[in-house]
Amino acid sequence: MGRRKKGEDVSGWVVLDKPEDMTSTHAVSAVRRIFNAQKAGHSGTLDPLASGILPIALGEATKTVPWLMEAEKTYLFSIKWGVSTDTQDREGKVVAESAVRPAPEAISEALKSFIGEIEQVPPQFSAVKVDGERAYDIARSGETVELEARQVTVYEAELAGTEGEDLAHFRVRSGKGFYIRALVRDLAAKLGAEGHVWRLRRTAVGPFSEEGAVTLDVLEDLRHKGAASERLKPVETALADIPALAINGEDAFKLRQGRPIVLLPHVVEALKPKFRDRTISGQDASRAALALFEGKAVALGDVRAGRFKPTRVFHIANQ
Repeated sequence: MGRRKKGEDVSGWVVLDKPEDMTSTHAVSAVRRIFNAQKAGHSGTLDPLASGILPIALGEATKTVPWLMEAEKTYLFSIKWGVSTDTQDREGKVVAESAVRPAPEAISEALKSFIGEIEQVPPQFSAVKVDGERAYDIARSGETVELEARQVTVYEAELAGTEGEDLAHFRVRSGKGFYIRALVRDLAAKLGAEGHVWRLRRTAVGPFSEEGAVTLDVLEDLRHKGAASERLKPVETALADIPALAINGEDAFKLRQGRPIVLLPHVVEALKPKFRDRTISGQDASRAALALFEGKAVALGDVRAGRFKPTRVFHIANQ
């Protein structure tokens, strides 16, 4: 007989508004404790310095984390000119100073070269792995980390305003793997200035935004009232941009057993225009679809040769 897992069998997404000065790992632990969940994870680290949207997956929702990792993200941040730090944010050690204070017009012009598909070297203090070690652990030991540039995508980048000569405020919408701290480093270099991230807030991750977010204090209060589940979003919420396939009870039963189902020709034809090129965890997911029974997620899978083959099956309590 297998060991019984600790905690409740709870599944869904919590859209946490993470406060500053808290690690993403600590935030996940706090949410897991509030829900007494057996399993929890997040969809992309948010620096301790940063605040904002940190979607946290509980239970079966953890199976959808790779999909949300690929989602677009929106940030609001401020650069403080005059000083660069080793971490590219206000918590780091000062490594360079300058009297240069870029004019708004120069900032906006320079920012244009960072829009689109660009090559970006991650910050020295980042979670990128180098020979099995996190870059930030190597950097903290005093060694210089050699990180390779990688292609990232910036969909929008704009100067939102300034506050005197020292502070500039920005809004950026980007794809996976993009570092705001690296953008600040590179933008300052292009302007012949020194600067670092003064404030950083993530306002959206895929379908999740500030409007649906909740703070830890509110969650704690709801827990005491036995109502924390009110802020739990369904597993399928994170898969809003994946073509949906409505199925019947018999097909749902087959999929939960890991068996493929046959699709009628007109169903396949209706899905085809909704497919798009995408890669999830390094695998082709251009023919991915989400099977729903009575509006609830049953399985993620691929549509090929007139069949739907499950790749991730959801076993959600009370489903």
